[in-house]
Amino acid sequence: MPDVLIIGAGAAGLMCAIEAGKRGRSVLVIDHAVKPAEKIRISGGGRCNFTNINTAPDRFLSQNPHFCKSALSRYTPQDFIALVDRHGIKWHEKTLGQLFCDNSAADIINMLLAECRDHGVIVQTQTTTDKIEKSDNGFSVSTSKGIYEASTLVIATGGPSIPKMGSSAFGYETAQQFGLNMIAPRAGLVPLIFDPIVLNDTKDLSGLSVEMAEVTSENGKTFREAVLFTHRGISGPAILQISSYWNPGEDIAIDLLPGPDAFAWLKDQRKAQPKTSVENVVAGVLPKRLAQYMADGLDGNIADASDKILKELAGRLQNWRIKPSGSEGYRTAEVTLGGIDTNELSSKTFESRKVPGLYFIGEVVDVTGHLGGYNFQWAWSSGWCAGQAV
Repeated sequence: MPDVLIIGAGAAGLMCAIEAGKRGRSVLVIDHAVKPAEKIRISGGGRCNFTNINTAPDRFLSQNPHFCKSALSRYTPQDFIALVDRHGIKWHEKTLGQLFCDNSAADIINMLLAECRDHGVIVQTQTTTDKIEKSDNGFSVSTSKGIYEASTLVIATGGPSIPKMGSSAFGYETAQQFGLNMIAPRAGLVPLIFDPIVLNDTKDLSGLSVEMAEVTSENGKTFREAVLFTHRGISGPAILQISSYWNPGEDIAIDLLPGPDAFAWLKDQRKAQPKTSVENVVAGVLPKRLAQYMADGLDGNIADASDKILKELAGRLQNWRIKPSGSEGYRTAEVTLGGIDTNELSSKTFESRKVPGLYFIGEVVDVTGHLGGYNFQWAWSSGWCAGQAV
């Protein structure tokens, strides 16, 4: 029987296993999937956005914003980059500190599995967990391949986001079984949808993208990245980011021309190209169909537009307020917000305060990163820390 049983062969689980194996612990990792690390495999368009060099505590959401500080400082992006470099994996920085494999996400998976082999870790897939019980020696776990006893049990099963990959609420159910408090989970980093009335109004925008827009939530959180209009609502990096801060019933504000003062710019255009229609002036900086939508009702050349009209148009362009009706939910969410209350865990080891020998790491914990490699870094950091203790 292993010293350490880890349920979940994803980023956090494999990292924890490697570190425990280095310490001479016998480690078994089990997972229900056919292959390990399937979320790594599909991440970053198949190239795995494996970390972000701008990682800092303020890039994470949690009921306790201080909880993540210890783990992130003890195992940093530079530490993971060093591991990647040791395995000869080529990588590049894309934008905003996001690091991707040059070749394939499979390089990261193969690296983790090689590290597991080197340190005696056994990774066993196609193994479903039926029941977990506390035993005299630690934990007894009934699975589709038999009963395993271990003194230490690590739950690294993630949240229910992307159910097509086989994700579930297993980790939450285990926490509740042992009496741990939960922060209500919900979909994060997810496209937002419109109700039929708004959707009918914006249907002609479907498929359009704006390369740089500034999106702001009602609580004042702002992201400046691309926005994409869909047949269901709105998406793109800026929207995925703001979705983690958006609450049902709230508006979001979109600035389609971040940076310059739109009113001043429109007045300049009135002087520079007076015989150009308002719509075509706006089409100089935005996709044509979006320009038509924004300039709807403003006929004639821009020379004929009064300051009042231009100010109204500037308001549309820089403070376009939309009220989403909801999100696309776990089906397309990249992560799950909420999870196991961090007050239940040690921030240094991730061990349960109530149940000695029981650990929770990665996405299952109430720590959720921004888009762009932060959630992988949380997996590496939390897994590494637990691996020093299990």
